[in-house]
Amino acid sequence: MVRTNRRFLICLAFIFCVVMVGSFPVPAAEPIKVGIILPLTGGQAAFGEIEKNSFIMAFNEIQKAGGVKGAKIELLFEDDTGKPDIARAAAEKLISKDKVVMLGGGYGSSETRAIAGVAQQNKMPFLINTGAADIITEQGWNFVFRLNPPVSEYSEAAESFLMEVAKPKTAAILFENSLFGTSGSKEFEKSCQGLGIQVLLKEGYEKGAVDFKPLLLKVKNANPDLIYMISYIMDASLIMRQSMELDINPKLFIGGAAGFTLPEFYQNAGKATEGVFSATLWVPSLPFPGAMAYFNNYKKLYGKDTEYHGAEAYSAMYVIADVLKRTKSLSNEDIRQALAATDLMTAFGRIQFGSYGKKTNQNKLATYLVQWHNGKPECVWPKGFATTKYAYPHKPWKDR
Repeated sequence: MVRTNRRFLICLAFIFCVVMVGSFPVPAAEPIKVGIILPLTGGQAAFGEIEKNSFIMAFNEIQKAGGVKGAKIELLFEDDTGKPDIARAAAEKLISKDKVVMLGGGYGSSETRAIAGVAQQNKMPFLINTGAADIITEQGWNFVFRLNPPVSEYSEAAESFLMEVAKPKTAAILFENSLFGTSGSKEFEKSCQGLGIQVLLKEGYEKGAVDFKPLLLKVKNANPDLIYMISYIMDASLIMRQSMELDINPKLFIGGAAGFTLPEFYQNAGKATEGVFSATLWVPSLPFPGAMAYFNNYKKLYGKDTEYHGAEAYSAMYVIADVLKRTKSLSNEDIRQALAATDLMTAFGRIQFGSYGKKTNQNKLATYLVQWHNGKPECVWPKGFATTKYAYPHKPWKDR
């Protein structure tokens, strides 16, 4: 009888403990740390700002929806200042000290390549959202994935427009002497050869230049039908202002994305942006879920427009969350496998990583052509996505 009572009391105690534990708050799971490396200061800070804002927008939406695996994501931002050595150090810090489970970001190609090298060496999954030099995904690095197209594909819509509409005979190519600029200029030169366009002048310049007039006078003397430029924001603005001052009047100016799509391009160059075309990777009118909502919400939150760089970052955050939801564990290898299996429709388009040509873990998307009209970049090509009719050829500056 004593033994029976003792057993009964033990059972009651056990049940009491279970009930009481259930009545106390259970400690929250540790945050899942993700490192994001962007240029938050320096000459590329405008790009870093729009991308950081967009990461945070998506992050807040995901957290509001409950995070992943019962835990919150914690974003740790690092500033690469637009320098590869600082980008490399930032990646090493996030991996060794902060113990992140994966890396994201990557704006400038030189900085992105440095981050990718560290990531691969440490077998740390890295999702690139902007760094576009082709070579980055041509190394056979199995821990490095790229959401955005490589720079060799940026001008596909522009090339279609040149072939079907503009049909220029001659061109000048200007580019910043960076990994992004040199890679893009080589690819566009190849495209010109395929299109039967004679390249009269191809010349690079050092970033941060303040006087492009000597270079632009060479362009004016060559008198090409087309001027194609690969430049970041300050250079893009200055090149166009000084082209207007020198009264350079080709049939068309085309920017190779980058600085020619940001709202700051119009703020800095004003009237000199009118009629300028630019390759781009995204416009808000695309029929992707959440594309226009992202554009409208960004403007509401931050008081200015966004563009393809922001859409890349916003969508990259959703890919990161999707990967962390699907991964079997938070081990590097399981996250890598989850990244490789990604198939997600985002505001930037469908994200799937594959291999083609020399590239591995590369997403493939269509590109578009915009033209600046009255301070706004409007999609003009391909026809099926155009929001307004293109203006071609360029009017002389005095008539704009």
